[in-house]
Amino acid sequence: MTIAKLASLLVCLMSVAVEFQQAPKAASSDDVQRDAKVTRLMSKDLADFPGKEGLMITVVYPPGAVDPIHRHNAHAFVYVLEGSIVMQVKGGKEVTLTPGQTYYEGPDNIHVVGRNASQTKPAKFVVVLVKNKNAPAVVPAS
Repeated sequence: MTIAKLASLLVCLMSVAVEFQQAPKAASSDDVQRDAKVTRLMSKDLADFPGKEGLMITVVYPPGAVDPIHRHNAHAFVYVLEGSIVMQVKGGKEVTLTPGQTYYEGPDNIHVVGRNASQTKPAKFVVVLVKNKNAPAVVPAS
């Protein structure tokens, strides 16, 4: 996968995020993580990358929400829409992200910190995953 193709894919997927968040579809039970509301916005087979698909979701963390340790087995691109979130992958630094900021997790990363930075306000972000077709979006990790 070339960087140019991946960048083009990300730009295309992110450009429709605003349109899809205006009329989200109901979340499936496979998408919901503890204390977070996850809404599947779209998925698309990636013809240029056989066996791969792009998946776009929104995640809403209620105040004080915390994700369990997990991994994605995918390239995950995060864009914060509202509020403030705290993210960290194993071996990386903990970062606090605010609206307009981005974050990346690779297929081998273990997501050890994922939480709302606020105990009083919700946080919302878009995640674009490039993953194996029909593979789960989130896999528990220890």
